[in-house]
Amino acid sequence: MASSSSSAIVIVAVLLALFAGSSSAQLSTNYYYKTCPKVFSTVKSGVQSAISQERRMGASLLRLHFHDCFVLGCDASLLLDDTSTFTGEQTANPNRNSIRGLNVIDNIKSQVEKVCPGVVSCADILAIAARDSVVILGGPGWNVKVGRRDSRTASLSAANNNIPPPTSSLSNLISKYQAQGLSTRDMVALSGAHTIGQARCTSFRGRIYNDSNIDSSFAKTRQRNCPQTNGSGDNNLAPLDLQTPTTFDNKYFQNLISQKGLLHSDQVLFNGGSTDSIVKGYVKNPNSFSSDFVAAMIKMGDISPLTGSKGEIRKVCGKVN
Repeated sequence: MASSSSSAIVIVAVLLALFAGSSSAQLSTNYYYKTCPKVFSTVKSGVQSAISQERRMGASLLRLHFHDCFVLGCDASLLLDDTSTFTGEQTANPNRNSIRGLNVIDNIKSQVEKVCPGVVSCADILAIAARDSVVILGGPGWNVKVGRRDSRTASLSAANNNIPPPTSSLSNLISKYQAQGLSTRDMVALSGAHTIGQARCTSFRGRIYNDSNIDSSFAKTRQRNCPQTNGSGDNNLAPLDLQTPTTFDNKYFQNLISQKGLLHSDQVLFNGGSTDSIVKGYVKNPNSFSSDFVAAMIKMGDISPLTGSKGEIRKVCGKVN
């Protein structure tokens, strides 16, 4: 009796350990199969509409998912608006004056609520919208795991600390991603999201005026629209990928080999360091980049989701119920 009891305890302990080690244990691609079968088509329609109005929005929606997952996990904490008694993540340095697409997510959420009220989380909408954005702009597709719930909290300090800034060194990038359970290869692949989108002058000013590992004509071109003086032209934009800024491809990595990475944190990926070989591999084999990007996006989407009875399904993405 004692031994069978002990065995049962051991089995339960092992199961609990497995559950704890698999943050995505309760996520699945068919989570809404019965409760909201139209969720994927509804989200895709909203993303398609937003990108047709402004192709840059695809990159903005992808970035929202990344900035959400790196802070407390993929729980839509980023979407919570500040109130008189609550400070969210939107005013953190990586987000202030730069996150975009909150209104698009709000619009999609309202459409999803019409189809199946109170069922689909804002966190899942972010994950699906990120995938749809990549596909619509010509990138690879994947089946999105869903079943996340929305947080009731947010963390300004974690947003400031966890999301690597554009001035990051290679070692800082590696450590920030490792802290989220993502490998160096995942980090390089996910950085390839910079094949789409724009950056503000304030994010690349130091790179184009101070860095030596930069193509001189490229630096001069960017300097024309980004004055050296802080506070002058801070919000002027430049494409992260100068070749195909609204197409998801491997040109970003080609730019790095030509020393035409826009951000300091881009060019460190190809600067005589440990990730040079990965960058070269993605240039030679675009399919390798696509498959690694997909794998890394799925891993990132698995970061500390709220499942079961944790969190809630928000009615409106910007505030708790």
